[in-house]
Amino acid sequence: MPTVVEPKLISGNANLPLAQAIARRMSLYRGMSVGLVDARVERFNDGEIFVEVFENVRGEDMFVIQPTSNPANDNLMELLVMTDALRRSSAARITAVIPYFGYARQDRRTKARTPITSKLVANMMASAGIERVLTMDLHAAQIQGFFDIPVDNLYASPIFALDIKSQFKGELDDAMIVSPDVGGVARARELAKRLDAPLSIVDKRREKAGEVAEMTVIGDVSGKKCFIVDDICDTAGTLCKAAEVLKDHGATEVHAYITHGVLSGPAVERISNSVMKSLVITDSIQRSESAKAAPNIRVVPTAPMFAQAILNIWNGTSVSSLFETDTLGPIYEGIL
Repeated sequence: MPTVVEPKLISGNANLPLAQAIARRMSLYRGMSVGLVDARVERFNDGEIFVEVFENVRGEDMFVIQPTSNPANDNLMELLVMTDALRRSSAARITAVIPYFGYARQDRRTKARTPITSKLVANMMASAGIERVLTMDLHAAQIQGFFDIPVDNLYASPIFALDIKSQFKGELDDAMIVSPDVGGVARARELAKRLDAPLSIVDKRREKAGEVAEMTVIGDVSGKKCFIVDDICDTAGTLCKAAEVLKDHGATEVHAYITHGVLSGPAVERISNSVMKSLVITDSIQRSESAKAAPNIRVVPTAPMFAQAILNIWNGTSVSSLFETDTLGPIYEGIL
């Protein structure tokens, strides 16, 4: 088999701007042009997905960039079909770069006769020929164990820490990091440690899925500039209500840092009308036009981190080194 000389990128339709941004950053890091492999990912009239790769990929180290965001089923199927096309074209290795891993919230059985769809999706990816997964902020860390292939899970908290230090320079003496639920404490604690800030928790009780009945603040947020940290913002109901509760408990300002801005249904309208001064999301999911127009929604890029992670996987160096500020800081210099 020919020697692998360069990593090659290919993208589906889920988030083409992010894929192009990753290619540009890799070009900068490599000092040579890195582009997306020429291919077409189309649909027949009945919705069937068809993929054709126009370049030779035999013996190449392929990275398929495709978040499984809305529409989740279509984007997941695109990923699987692209992988099959590459495998049958004799690619040496296929790594799925999935900035947002859909179905991650179905990681356990919460009731009788329900599926564990995260595990099913992991099996489908491995069966299609994916040999490695690169993703960001899995909803539950144990999903890594659903795969029988290597999984590199990047974290947005180092990027968020850099952004907060840049945007709120000299204003962090009264900062308070807030987890919107007990399950997200580890994520919030990580950011609090990076900022040397205290931690608070909003404990919520649900009557049913998607509907919060009661919220209680654990910790003193009076006079604090609060930063809510979470991995997913879907309809934003919980997030906006948490912001209101924090303001009611004396918080001076409320900002939110969310990795994956799903922002479905009334989310953008709720955020625009909420007491939050800003919502910061990453570009792991391509934004809708309404989200782009919202005055209090801002995006931090993930392309610099993903580009470096891809290069580290390709040349066999550490991916976890990107969790360190000393490593990540220079990558984001001039960006945040």
